[in-house]
Amino acid sequence: MKINDFLLERYFAKYEFEIPHLLCASDCETFSIEEILQLEEGAKEKFNNLKLGYTDSQGSPDLRAAITSLYGTISEENILAFSGAEEGIFAFMNVILEPEDQIIVQYPAYQSLFEVAEAIGCEVKKWTMDPEDNWSLNLEELKDSITPKTKAIVINFPHNPTGKLISKSEFRSILDIARENNLYLFSDEVYRLLEYDSTARLPPACDLYEKALSLGVMSKSYGLAGLRIGWIATRDQALLDKLARFKDYTTICNSIASEFLATIALRNYQPLVQRNLSIISSNLQLLDEFFDSAQILEWIRPQAGPIAFPRLKISVSSKDFCTDLVKNAGVLLLPSSAFLYGDKHVRLGFGRQNMPQALSQLKSYLKNTH
Repeated sequence: MKINDFLLERYFAKYEFEIPHLLCASDCETFSIEEILQLEEGAKEKFNNLKLGYTDSQGSPDLRAAITSLYGTISEENILAFSGAEEGIFAFMNVILEPEDQIIVQYPAYQSLFEVAEAIGCEVKKWTMDPEDNWSLNLEELKDSITPKTKAIVINFPHNPTGKLISKSEFRSILDIARENNLYLFSDEVYRLLEYDSTARLPPACDLYEKALSLGVMSKSYGLAGLRIGWIATRDQALLDKLARFKDYTTICNSIASEFLATIALRNYQPLVQRNLSIISSNLQLLDEFFDSAQILEWIRPQAGPIAFPRLKISVSSKDFCTDLVKNAGVLLLPSSAFLYGDKHVRLGFGRQNMPQALSQLKSYLKNTH
């Protein structure tokens, strides 16, 4: 397979660990190994005595049991663990798609959600959100996009990069459309549990539709990106078996140390999520004040997660703006070109404790240059 560069990852590779102020991170504040081990009595001793051998390729039974607590109808047999969410996306696309198939992808999107399909030779229909209407989606457009070649619908809520969360009725309508057309529904749910209003939280797609796949990961809501643990949950056991067979050619299995720590974290996930929601809430207050008076940036306030997608109100490309910002202020924002989505938006991240310092630097830059 020949595949285009992953623009977001190449952009981060150039700047992420070199600049002092990261203001576009997609994850939340992380935890130390010690903090995770303190969540359960005896965990530290067990961790120190781990034998560093291979693990179950599907994911350890303990890990899969912990993951099931996040769902209503899912058992351990319905879970397949991956090395992060990215591997799950890659496996799904390669297993279900053939050249000339079609998939429909909510857009803008994390690049692999459409790029892998394009590399396979598929037609990708971008189901574009409307920035003039609170990032809304047109359900009639979704219906009209379906053809006999359509294999899957790909959605992402809470959404990266906008922080959009649709209503439960809209979500069920998407599920109904997938069911009526016998399509797979790949639901990227890596920001689930970070809704500002918990009553607006969408149910996992895999609990509502037998051909839905719910994608999860330790990176975002739990702030544990370094564990590199993700998973797919689905009641389609035949598909899950095919995904497991494909995984034999990628990572085979995960790190036993990472799986152990992820298991402890998931068995005790509530305080982890609540800590990160507290950071997000505090940072949102600062951002509300910032955008109330911002002269060159405007946003649609997100409804969930640690990210937003503000728009530039000046006649300069977001890439040029971000490049100058890095050079002159040491602050990193992510241009919308990294999402292959025009040149007028930037992704802003606010799930980390040092966000106020980065925002202060951005304010100084804007005051001095615009």
